[in-house]
Amino acid sequence: MGKRERYEQGTFSWVDLATTDAAAAKAFYGELFGWEGEDMPAGGGATYTMLRLDGDYVCALYEMEAARSEQGVPPSWFSYVSVDSADATASRARELGGIVYGEAFDVLDAGRMAVIGDPTGAVLGAWEPRAHAGAQRVNDPGCFTWNELQSREPEPAAGFYSRLFGWETEAHEENGQLAYLTIKNAGSSNGGIMPVTGQRGDAPSFWLTYFTVPSCKEAVAKVRELGGEVLAEPMDIGAGRIAVVSDPQGAAFALFEGETDD
Repeated sequence: MGKRERYEQGTFSWVDLATTDAAAAKAFYGELFGWEGEDMPAGGGATYTMLRLDGDYVCALYEMEAARSEQGVPPSWFSYVSVDSADATASRARELGGIVYGEAFDVLDAGRMAVIGDPTGAVLGAWEPRAHAGAQRVNDPGCFTWNELQSREPEPAAGFYSRLFGWETEAHEENGQLAYLTIKNAGSSNGGIMPVTGQRGDAPSFWLTYFTVPSCKEAVAKVRELGGEVLAEPMDIGAGRIAVVSDPQGAAFALFEGETDD
């Protein structure tokens, strides 16, 4: 089982969902992945719902503030990378041409974080762990297993993150064109960068979270049954099968069927 008690600097360690309907999202994901929600006070009257799978915290969700919803901010999954210092990472991101949204801040006693945008428009969290290291379990069915940057500028993005987190990238080509960049951190594969072309209009780059499932076909059918949408039908990728879907509120995520690391 993919149990985790700590994460190396530069490793994806947590994901959470900002949604417009927390109750509906809990019901959807509970049916899809078997998650159980544990509501926790998050200050200012807000609630942060920790999601458990067989007793392990695997991710979380929360309802967006009304102001964000009214501004048209869409529901989305958000990825976090473990760092030794959120403040130092934020400072370095600015030096490298990224954007830091506000300053680093404490999240109760759980940790300290900074919200960082790369020069291509994608956003993630730099997480300095304290009481909360991150997901207690990864890679197993119902757990996140991969984080992939969908980017129009994959090579500049790779350069930014390599200098920020110390990532190494391995390029894969098809017919002489860049098809994918695998991210490696601390000796392990840590995610990827997918070059995208004009089919998404002017949509900005974004990080896509993958969750492991026993069967992509069955999971896709369940998503439809529960009111979600299938954005990309199951496809073979050599290492397994993937599909891209969204929940009923519109948050996109991916499904992966195949072998994973412990």
